[in-house]
Amino acid sequence: MAQKDLAEKVLADYNDVFADIVNGLLFDGEQIVKESELTDTQAISQYKANDNTLHEQERDVAKIWNKCDIQIAFIGMENQTQVDRLMPLRVIGYDGASYRAQLLKEESPHPVITLVLYFGEERWNGRRSLMECLTVPERLEPFVSDYKINVFEIAYLEDRQLEKFKSDFKIVADFFVQQRITRDYKPSKEKIRHVDEILKLLEVLSNDKRFSKIDIKELKEQKYEGGVNMCVALDKIENRGFERGIETTKYETAINFLKMGLSLEQVAQGTNLPLERIKQIQLECASK
Repeated sequence: MAQKDLAEKVLADYNDVFADIVNGLLFDGEQIVKESELTDTQAISQYKANDNTLHEQERDVAKIWNKCDIQIAFIGMENQTQVDRLMPLRVIGYDGASYRAQLLKEESPHPVITLVLYFGEERWNGRRSLMECLTVPERLEPFVSDYKINVFEIAYLEDRQLEKFKSDFKIVADFFVQQRITRDYKPSKEKIRHVDEILKLLEVLSNDKRFSKIDIKELKEQKYEGGVNMCVALDKIENRGFERGIETTKYETAINFLKMGLSLEQVAQGTNLPLERIKQIQLECASK
């Protein structure tokens, strides 16, 4: 779980990706927030539980948006692969802690905004406001303040919305949209800037183990015209699978040759495997 949480956070923690998500989802792709205007901030806050003990709560990613040295807003992001029906209560906890922290500073308070990025294939059927979570007597309704949350269903973004993104997040969003619609994925030719982070994020969010089979170091070391893209990455997966298939066939053939009584040298020549590998296979067969 810790590895999954980390992979979800790392990509969006890059300023170029964070700014792109905000611009794409909040400002219809207009470049309002610049990556140079974002600074990291503490994502952890504390609260006191009923047993009077302190507990920590941590946002996935949080940044301060500054413009001309003036703090504009605190922006947080939460990644969800499953629906949390009481998500408004969680968001209120995060946002309330951020507002509370501003009381300690001698400056004008600024807005706190939380984006919930939902990657599930089913529609978000959880609550989107505080009032939807509560059972409120009718006579109390006028006195209970509502609080809405901003949920974005990434797998349901339209093509025109996908085109608003300029960073690696476009590749992530496009992957989930295609998976939902066709159950297949035609890789994008968009250049990947954060290769390692993209592949790890796609693996944990989609539970697709193919991405972990890619040798990231080898991928980066090779020079590709136009840079690394998803076409290149998935080609690596297919080639690796083909190579492993050949290796498996040679292994099985070597075992059959050994059972037929051929010498180690003959088996090596017949399978085109190194002699040391044949000796290793012979030992493996003897130990079974």
